[in-house]
Amino acid sequence: MKNRNYITMQSHEINYTIQGDDLQMVTIALDPQETVVAEAGTMNWMHPDISFEAKTGDGSEPDKGFFGKILDVGKRALTGESLFLTHFTNHGYNRNEVAFAAPYPGSIVPIDLKQVHGEILCQKDAFLCAAKGTKVSIAFTKRFGAGLFGGEGFILQKLSGDGLAFLHAGGTVIEKELNNESIMVDTGCIVGFSSSIEYTIEKAGNLKSMLFGGEGLFLAKLSGTGKIYLQSLPFSRLADRIIKHAPKMGGKSKGEGSVLGGIGRMIDGDNY
Repeated sequence: MKNRNYITMQSHEINYTIQGDDLQMVTIALDPQETVVAEAGTMNWMHPDISFEAKTGDGSEPDKGFFGKILDVGKRALTGESLFLTHFTNHGYNRNEVAFAAPYPGSIVPIDLKQVHGEILCQKDAFLCAAKGTKVSIAFTKRFGAGLFGGEGFILQKLSGDGLAFLHAGGTVIEKELNNESIMVDTGCIVGFSSSIEYTIEKAGNLKSMLFGGEGLFLAKLSGTGKIYLQSLPFSRLADRIIKHAPKMGGKSKGEGSVLGGIGRMIDGDNY
């Protein structure tokens, strides 16, 4: 158990505890009438006094009209995520808890938006949940090459506000602070970065290195001053490796150690 914190903000105030090592979950403690907003399908468990409702917006602009809400739905559709965000509100008289977990192994990163000047850009599937009052929107990459060849695509999620937000990343999370510096990163290893960071794409070495180096054709270059968050195991890389070695998908199983080898797999049905 780690990362217990409490922060006062204009957004709803939330306590949180992150539990686990490689398969983490975050437990949010809500005072009466407090709300946390989460991606659809991420809730793990909750107290009976907490209710949830799927909404088209994040609740940061309660006076937004009908057409504004339709625009929000359109933006959500562009990210490939669910069209709705789920709002969890404590309707009890005491502080109660709700827990969230991501659908694949990795780490949960708490982001105090005040410490990143009120805004952070992240990959489309990185957002897990946030205190109500956090604006969840989209941002377009400024450069054509970054959108065309970068692992993030043309569209990134943008989280704005002064509260707590939680991102999910595959494997181990590395937080770096750039001070008028640059770093080259595998495009799939980017979780998020401050809006002050410039994101471009560059060739990964010479032609031979690009074709046979195994690092892909392009690398992301992050430059400027601000925070960046990297992940050691992008889900796409994990999924590719699983598919590659899945016998039913035409791959070769590895590491089983059976003395019967292929005969054993025929007996237990793995090849069928």
